[in-house]
Amino acid sequence: MHEVLNKKGFICDMDGVIYHGNKILDGVKEFVNWMMENDKRFVFLTNSAERTPHELSMKLQRMGLEVSADHFYTSAMATAEFLSEQKPDCTVYVIGEAALTKAMYDKKIYMNDINPDYVVLGETRTYNLEKIEKAISLVRNGAKLIGCNPDTVGVTEKGIVPATGALIAPIEIATGKKAYFVGKPNPLMLRHGLKLIGCHSADIAFIGDRMDTDIISGIESHIDTVLVLSGVTAEDEISNYPYRPKYVLGGVCDLLK
Repeated sequence: MHEVLNKKGFICDMDGVIYHGNKILDGVKEFVNWMMENDKRFVFLTNSAERTPHELSMKLQRMGLEVSADHFYTSAMATAEFLSEQKPDCTVYVIGEAALTKAMYDKKIYMNDINPDYVVLGETRTYNLEKIEKAISLVRNGAKLIGCNPDTVGVTEKGIVPATGALIAPIEIATGKKAYFVGKPNPLMLRHGLKLIGCHSADIAFIGDRMDTDIISGIESHIDTVLVLSGVTAEDEISNYPYRPKYVLGGVCDLLK
């Protein structure tokens, strides 16, 4: 662990690494305080598109952690950045929470439910058949299908819940069109994270709980990876993949031991 702790910076996933739903995980406060006390550069990189950085900051504050909003980057922000670069002044039909819509507005991308350039989907609690039918119609009429992340499940304090990859599947099946996913393991997310903290890939470690998004994106970006078993991956599942994380820990609580 000495090599990891000597890194200049850290990129950390959130769900399954920092918390489960509204329950902070063991050792997280100590690790975050250690990063601040030792002037480490860090960003929390989340595939979830449900909350804004300010809301994520407030969520950690309620758990007893003071982390400013500039330490967070979400798949909603990455998706809006991607679309604004692909087609400036484009319009979108969004199935998602307010944070996803706000990320679009921040990049001057506006809502359109008649003839949008893109149909964009992120995690949401307002998923229904009417919205699915609308999205299918728009995609069949030429709108491009974009997913904020490919995750099929997420972890909450109540257990496993469906995530964007699962929610977008009916639209893909009904239209025959495959979505383009912006979030991890797409290297766009990690590149944004590196840019935010101003570090070279060799100078940071990436801490995540998912082999299929976190660890593979770190490996493909030449970043040292730390898999924590506090999320969706069990230790005996690691051998199912043709690649390995550099380090495996029970949770971030083990980093400072």
